[in-house]
Amino acid sequence: TSRSSKCPPLTMFRFKSNRGKLLLGLVAGGIAGNSLYRHFSEKERSIDPINARKFVHVPQRDDQISMMKKSPEYDVLVIGGGAVGTGVALDAVSRGLKTGLIEREDFAAGTSSRSTKLIHGGVRYLEKAVMHLDYGSLTLVFDALHERGVMLNNAPHLSNALPIMTPCYKYWEIPYYWAGLKCYDILAGRKKLYWSSWSSRTEALRQFPMLAKEGLKGTVIYYDGQMDDARINVSLGLTAASLGAHVVNHVEVTSLIKDEAGRVQGAHVRDRISGDEWTVHAKVVVNATGPFTDSIRKMDDPHSKDMIVPSSGVHIVLPDYYSPRGLGLIVPKTSDGRVVFMIPWQGQTIAGTTDSSTKITDYPHPHEDEIQFILKALTDYLSVKVRRSDVTAAWSGIRPLAIDPSATSTASISRDHVVQVSPSNLVTVTGGKWTTYRKMSEDAVDAAIKVGHLQPTRPCQTHDLKVVGGHGWDEAFATVLLQDYTCTVTHRDGTTEEKKITSDIAQHLSHAYGTRSLKVAELAAKYGNKLNDNFPFLEAEVVYAVQEEMAETAVDVIARRLRLAFLDADASAQCSNRIVDLMAQTKGWDAKRIEKEKKELQYFLHIMTVGREKDTYDDDVNALQSSQNKTS
Repeated sequence: TSRSSKCPPLTMFRFKSNRGKLLLGLVAGGIAGNSLYRHFSEKERSIDPINARKFVHVPQRDDQISMMKKSPEYDVLVIGGGAVGTGVALDAVSRGLKTGLIEREDFAAGTSSRSTKLIHGGVRYLEKAVMHLDYGSLTLVFDALHERGVMLNNAPHLSNALPIMTPCYKYWEIPYYWAGLKCYDILAGRKKLYWSSWSSRTEALRQFPMLAKEGLKGTVIYYDGQMDDARINVSLGLTAASLGAHVVNHVEVTSLIKDEAGRVQGAHVRDRISGDEWTVHAKVVVNATGPFTDSIRKMDDPHSKDMIVPSSGVHIVLPDYYSPRGLGLIVPKTSDGRVVFMIPWQGQTIAGTTDSSTKITDYPHPHEDEIQFILKALTDYLSVKVRRSDVTAAWSGIRPLAIDPSATSTASISRDHVVQVSPSNLVTVTGGKWTTYRKMSEDAVDAAIKVGHLQPTRPCQTHDLKVVGGHGWDEAFATVLLQDYTCTVTHRDGTTEEKKITSDIAQHLSHAYGTRSLKVAELAAKYGNKLNDNFPFLEAEVVYAVQEEMAETAVDVIARRLRLAFLDADASAQCSNRIVDLMAQTKGWDAKRIEKEKKELQYFLHIMTVGREKDTYDDDVNALQSSQNKTS
């Protein structure tokens, strides 16, 4: 857990690494201590979770803004609508604190929608802990494995266990990976998914036929979690709103406000859609803006030292035949020592990630050399050449690696999270990774309560609080859709036909929306056409995203509600006009707004398209940002 250390004029909460521990004592003591801590601390904290209803209509954006303008003062105002920001809002409101959240773009518009889609403890961090006797890395694995189990429980429809194959091409790799992954299982304790196992060469090739055969000795298969990152992020925001938080996207902070003593007491904000401006007052402001952390910190103190070291992670998408259904692959050693994953996701194959320095930008772009690096790493472990022409989409995300701003070198760069309280009481939470978002949020709210002398009515609830759609859901829920619902398909000649919902659509809706998929199925009675023949996404989902998920722009829908832009940029372009038309009908857009949305969607999809020249990419980014800065 985090611990405080005096670091005038800042109060820092962060993890430290202790070297020089004996290997046996490090692992054995860590396992025993972690198990005891988890057992007793969870037993003490265990209380009845807040009851979630099967369907709760969440007040939409205009209503959220209206309530925010009328609110005299929040206990906690969160800046940032990524995984951690929405996590902070959910944690705070579920403790009984009056909570508001504002996000400059859309929920998950940044790094939180651009991950590897894995919920993992970090196999490479365990290797570092053992090889370098690094207790800090071991603690990071402990906490991440615990949080992996929590996320799988709290968002059951949006996450699942995934077996991942580790190929062995040298005999010494067999005991090395087997022992390491058994330790990985043991460290998870009661949150273990399944035991890792050894597969012979014959069995490995049966399970993964495209694996390179020459020299293969066998494989070790272990388990981690997999998720739909953006939809979990959106669901966190919706869950917070369903519990009473005022959550608004496409609203930016223009400046922070302070009292006479210099303490941060809220923010001046601007609606990027309408241009309206107003002031939001709060006892505590939490900065959870990921890579953009330092921009908010400099609003508080222009002389503050940067604490973010940005790192770029690139992913590519390939057709489904590159990976067996339900089985991932880890390339444990690439040419430069990095790890590359290849995992099935939503009917396609994701491969990544790279890890290189980058600059902070709203729209990071994968460079061709990074794409080629991933392709070569995969080709080395497969029996077929991974073709550049098979890449259907590519994206880059910026990891906000944290550094102590008072440090004199970059040696203190951390893969763990940092909670910082400035002299003016601005609480900043950054660093970490997707898997530990809940723990980061809990630590940030703990700090906010201490700084603002807040009075929560309940202890932290989020260790057992399902997101909307998760309560009452199980794997058989798709059967309800198959048996009880139909969809209306409109043909090109204008005639309509009522059909049963097909199995692929039912499974998709069940996993994307959980128990709330019943509402989407009701809309399918009118909007039952597929948006693209190669994917199970329905027109009904566009209408639902507008009515129930605060989707304000066409990019919000195609990138963060449907995920199609992250699967196939060309397929997204083919249905882009239909998405805008459906949104226009639902929201009552005029011709000017319709044209604006079509242009912005075109720019965005060009950015997601692979093989672009840098100059045309920059042109699209500039055009998109210019259009977004114009109010409707």
